[in-house]
Amino acid sequence: MIHVVAVITAKPGQRAKLLEAFAANRAAVLAEEGCIEYGATVDAQGIPTSKASFGPDTFVVVEKWQTLAHLQAHAVAPHMKAHSEKTKEFTESKLIHVLEPV
Repeated sequence: MIHVVAVITAKPGQRAKLLEAFAANRAAVLAEEGCIEYGATVDAQGIPTSKASFGPDTFVVVEKWQTLAHLQAHAVAPHMKAHSEKTKEFTESKLIHVLEPV
């Protein structure tokens, strides 16, 4: 199994637009072969801000894939290319961590 933690930072004030686009694309990703989990998360409310907080412009996508090959196919899927094109003007940065259990 492959785990992905993708830290996506929007340009200032644009996170809601990115999350809207993420939500619109989510069903297509969940339908991909090998996708186990694909969801967006933000800092939990009620927790004091700290050095570990991501802040108001960032969200984290938590993914699980059956195999690395499934993740690689996801990366080049037509709907992902379209999503990247649609959101590039709102995106400041992406930091993708690809992990495996030990």
